[in-house]
Amino acid sequence: MTAPHNPAKGTHAPAVSSALVSGAGASAALLVVLFGSFMDLLDATIVTVAAPAIAQDLGAGDAQLQWTIAAYVLALGAGLITGGRLGDQYGRKRLFMIGLAGFMLTSALCALATDPGMLIGMRAAQGLTAGIMVPQVFGIIRASFAPGERTKAFGAYGAVQGLASVAGPLLGGLLVDRDLFDLGWRTIFWINVPVSILALVIGAKVLPESRSTSTARLDLLGALLAASGILLLLLPIIQTETWGWTWTSHALLAAGIIVLAIFLAYERRLTGHGNEPVFDPALLRMRAFAIGLSTSVLFFGGIGSFFLTLSIYLQNGTGRTAWETGLVILPYALGSITTSGLGVALAARAGRALLITGSLTIAASQLVLWAIIRNGDDPGYWPLALALFVGGLGLGLAAPILVNVVLAGIPGRNAGAAGGVLSTVNQIGGAIGIAVLGTVFFTAVNESTTGTPGPADYAHALSIVLIISAALYVVAALVMLALPTTAAEHLDQ
Repeated sequence: MTAPHNPAKGTHAPAVSSALVSGAGASAALLVVLFGSFMDLLDATIVTVAAPAIAQDLGAGDAQLQWTIAAYVLALGAGLITGGRLGDQYGRKRLFMIGLAGFMLTSALCALATDPGMLIGMRAAQGLTAGIMVPQVFGIIRASFAPGERTKAFGAYGAVQGLASVAGPLLGGLLVDRDLFDLGWRTIFWINVPVSILALVIGAKVLPESRSTSTARLDLLGALLAASGILLLLLPIIQTETWGWTWTSHALLAAGIIVLAIFLAYERRLTGHGNEPVFDPALLRMRAFAIGLSTSVLFFGGIGSFFLTLSIYLQNGTGRTAWETGLVILPYALGSITTSGLGVALAARAGRALLITGSLTIAASQLVLWAIIRNGDDPGYWPLALALFVGGLGLGLAAPILVNVVLAGIPGRNAGAAGGVLSTVNQIGGAIGIAVLGTVFFTAVNESTTGTPGPADYAHALSIVLIISAALYVVAALVMLALPTTAAEHLDQ
């Protein structure tokens, strides 16, 4: 239930010829890369359920909770920009193993965090290692699996996405409530360590190595400028409650805009010299791509913030435990799994219609949720579950195919670069949503007239977020009217 990773991302440079894997070898290799994907997708959702426990244990403020989630998502997006190309040049197995080892180490450091600052820093490092690891999954499958095995592998990846969306809130709630070894929320990070060790041991033996014939230089400066510009924009937004809107806030926003302008100018210069930038500004002149960027930011901007604010409402506002919160959120994941296969199957015939239907369905579910919580009373499990299930149905129709519908309007020679940028923007949109809507939520909560926020205050704050988010999904549906009518023919799902 976060911005999904799409196989369209990354470069499509020809791979160096290597023996294709099949049979038992392919199954073992697939198991290893899916372990890595599962942990990444799990960590993007599991922390939202544990957020109140983290706040209580570490004394984290509202802005620090937002950064705990946004730092991972933003760093993941930054890593995706160059992760695929690193694997193409230096070997996909090698980069997958490096990323997985880094993910294991940073997970352990997250679990050992002694204060909010350390946790935020380690979450950013964890997201960066995930950004190195995840693109190699698709690269390894494309370059090393026989055609028949490749289709099954992408199908298995889709199933893992669904499983992670279910397991995230449930496992997060279970681990926090069970308080294993008196570790509390820290077990949500410790659990990555033994799984990573197992995957590293098996992967060293069974993963095939492959790389691309491309000799293009890495655009590390471009990636750094892009990440820095976005960070400068998000910083004053998330820190609004702490800093207020001072001259420093406005200066940071201005600096962010300037850095992003420098980024575009630098990327244009690289392109003019025949090099490969992380982002070719010429893509913005393609109508389908420009519209696709807007759609991605609107659509994925509401997902991460929704689950963060919902989780805090359910625990702090209605008194549910982390486990009970996971059970309430579960129907959303089940709804998404129910329709995701249908969406992928029909995308080549009705991609745009599915996107619009999915976006409007999410908007409708959030308006229903608004109606049942706005009076401040706990509506009970089943009304919440029904509203969330409907939202999941909408997400399953739209999220898995959005990038592929956009790519249908992009010339084939630009599809790889455009897919990589769009997948990165999915993550950036999530970070922006957490920054903006999370700030709206926490500001509303802390405007309590009684001094200490109560159930009515949390319900009021979530109601505001739901109205804004529903409006964003309606706007997204309207923007989607300008997208291509069908998805790209070949969906690597």
